[in-house]
Amino acid sequence: MAVEQKTKTPIAEQDPVVRSTNFQEVCLGYTADEAKQEASRCLQCKTKPCMNGCPVGIDIPEFIRALREGNTDEAAEIIAKYSCFPAVCGRVCPQEKQCEGVCTVGRIKDCEPVAIGKLERFVADTALEKGIKVTPPKENNGKKVAVIGAGPSALALAGELAKKGFGVKIFEALHEAGGVLIYGIPEFRLPKSIVAAEVEKLRQLGVEIECNVVVGKTITMEELRAEYDAIYIAVGAGTPNMQGIAGSSLNGVYAANEYLTRINLMKGYKFPECDTPSKRAKNVVVVGAGNVAMDSARSAKRLGAERVTLVYRRSVEEMPARIEEYHHAVQEGIEFAWLTNPVEYLGDEKGKLTGVRCIKMQLGEPDDNGRRRPSPIEGSEFEIPCDLVVEAIGQGPNRVLLDEAPDLALNKRGYIDADPETGKTSIPGVYAGGDIVTGAATVIGAMGAAKKAAKAIEEYLTK
Repeated sequence: MAVEQKTKTPIAEQDPVVRSTNFQEVCLGYTADEAKQEASRCLQCKTKPCMNGCPVGIDIPEFIRALREGNTDEAAEIIAKYSCFPAVCGRVCPQEKQCEGVCTVGRIKDCEPVAIGKLERFVADTALEKGIKVTPPKENNGKKVAVIGAGPSALALAGELAKKGFGVKIFEALHEAGGVLIYGIPEFRLPKSIVAAEVEKLRQLGVEIECNVVVGKTITMEELRAEYDAIYIAVGAGTPNMQGIAGSSLNGVYAANEYLTRINLMKGYKFPECDTPSKRAKNVVVVGAGNVAMDSARSAKRLGAERVTLVYRRSVEEMPARIEEYHHAVQEGIEFAWLTNPVEYLGDEKGKLTGVRCIKMQLGEPDDNGRRRPSPIEGSEFEIPCDLVVEAIGQGPNRVLLDEAPDLALNKRGYIDADPETGKTSIPGVYAGGDIVTGAATVIGAMGAAKKAAKAIEEYLTK
């Protein structure tokens, strides 16, 4: 099996020196000629392993065929059958572990897989630039579904059901729809104008979105169940996990959720143009090595930090972040302290953070998840001076709604116990999906759960 072009078609990016001082998008996307060139690398496999690797099941060879033939409108129509948010997914999905990870071209010696994510982004961006509208269903079937939350899973489910004629209304606690797409992922990875454009397509389908509504406070589950035929819960996992080590209450220690929400949703990076201040610091330490940690570190750099150090208790091989985000961070001058764990935050007499006492770690035998377990090396403590720490070590379930719904069964981790194939919960007519079921995971994974739940809800209400 021969492939004329073994490596991916290069894609333009902002220069690292320039981009580390601004919040504009790093990746500039393919041109039409570049996209066509990359599309020509696809072998059009009959087995379509890439489609099986996509959580929402996009017919990837088919949309690439249309793109290769120069028909971007057809390519957009094909993608739209499977995904409501291609411009988002083309930017933030971990394609290297999903569709591209099983691409046949990538399995050929010395060949890189087809750049499926970048091609999806090109098709989606082209459709947005053309102002292509979505067509609402001709008839409403009379069934009403309430969706709690407005993150990726909630929005995806709303889109799936709206296409089929259901009346869908989203209730969102924050003042904008998008969930983690707007409060968590920075502008330089996912411009908020892209999220807004994708959300607008849902409104075109007839989806209602009401913001500033906290279900469990503003309105109760009982009230929703009385008015709607089914409910989908997708409130995410927004409660930050903190290490709880000595000095955690010092001025300058942040959870990544607050740090990124202030910068992204509340436009803190535009201060004083926008009136939400974000703490400026000279020396920043970020704890963790997932995408949230990378986002925090790279945001701190853009806010003017002279030195940003990411500390992680395991090695680079165990790093959860996307390799692309890690490479971008390295290019932008982020420093990495692998096999390192904070043990205490240090402060001055005024309660301000001045540094982090760390200890070196070593990796032992694999734990229950197959990852080598880190353990401290006695006597290896050292200090890193800093005036800002961001802990990015994961999130837990949002308790506001869960505390208000005692009949909703939870699993041992405190998340909603829902059937992984249907989203069914312990309450008839109530479904759940996304991070509130799985814990913090990927955007596309949450959307995949929404597609399964949408199918189950349709069967529940019509059959």
